[in-house]
Amino acid sequence: MRKLITLSHKEQWIAYVKNSVEYDFYHTWHYHTLDQSGDPVLFVYEEGNNYIALPLLKRKISDSSFSDLGSVYGYTGPISNRKFEDLEESLMDNFKSSFLDFLDKEHNISVFSRLHPFFNQYLLIEKFGGVYKNGKTVAIDLTIPLEQQRKKYRKSTYQYIKKAWHNGYSVKETKDLEDISVFFDIYTENMRRIEAGDYYFFNKQYFIDLISTDEFDCRLILVYAGDKIICGSIITCTCGIIEAHLVATLTKYLHKSPAKFLTDEISILGRKLGMKYYHLGGGLGFKEDTLFNWKAGFSDLFLEYKSWRYVANERIYNSLVDRIGIDPNNKIDYFPLYRCHFVPVNNTVLQY
Repeated sequence: MRKLITLSHKEQWIAYVKNSVEYDFYHTWHYHTLDQSGDPVLFVYEEGNNYIALPLLKRKISDSSFSDLGSVYGYTGPISNRKFEDLEESLMDNFKSSFLDFLDKEHNISVFSRLHPFFNQYLLIEKFGGVYKNGKTVAIDLTIPLEQQRKKYRKSTYQYIKKAWHNGYSVKETKDLEDISVFFDIYTENMRRIEAGDYYFFNKQYFIDLISTDEFDCRLILVYAGDKIICGSIITCTCGIIEAHLVATLTKYLHKSPAKFLTDEISILGRKLGMKYYHLGGGLGFKEDTLFNWKAGFSDLFLEYKSWRYVANERIYNSLVDRIGIDPNNKIDYFPLYRCHFVPVNNTVLQY
């Protein structure tokens, strides 16, 4: 049996997530209410006492009668009341059949979902095809002693942390609206400085709603130099995993790298909260760039990050790509390609 749960069915959505053996805050009802890029739905397939659920965003494809399915910012993918490695082949095959029927009847042309690096969701998704290896993410193992963790730090990383101790930096957890406002300004300043895309910008209400939720554990941790806020991070704690959701530093203090001190402090907090891992994430676009290298200065625990890029109707997909002047076989790392805001000209990529 299958069902499609929307945001209007709050209690059902929450129950399926909470009863899953592995999930993250990215799967929750509240987090999906914060996304304005599509209509959130939770696809559920059930057999007896077992289920597989997949949160998605349904998006209309402009100037057509079709739609597609995407995912919220962060790591989602399917969840279940059992680990994927323990699911029967028949249950996974029946989920596939039901989901493909749903795609066809709802005229959904493609599906994009960011899979969670800690969960073996690929065991289910590889039955469809379209599992794409994006790169690596970095995590800190909180199950080992703190001093052992610190031995894994790059020498320069640890030096910045020690300088922060010497300078008397301190951390504070807060839900105060004024503090949230200050962090919002620092984060927005950071995104403008690095010329981030619109995808990485959020309004102030997003920050307030995220931090004030009672559906999952979300905290704003700030770094102070004296009485001045110079750095901060919004973290979540779910099923033994801390996610470094948003991190930002006041431009004037970037050369002191207080975020390194903050990362170390959050790892201490995580142990107190009984967390097992502190997930720092990957590089920009999940490339092994300077951001990835910064995170790799804390840990040698690297995880494979995969996404699901599935074309349900190849004929319609190719026609949608063709109408914006892109060759469907182009190697642009973007999916679905018909939503790409870049077109290749003379082997270069120009924004339009």
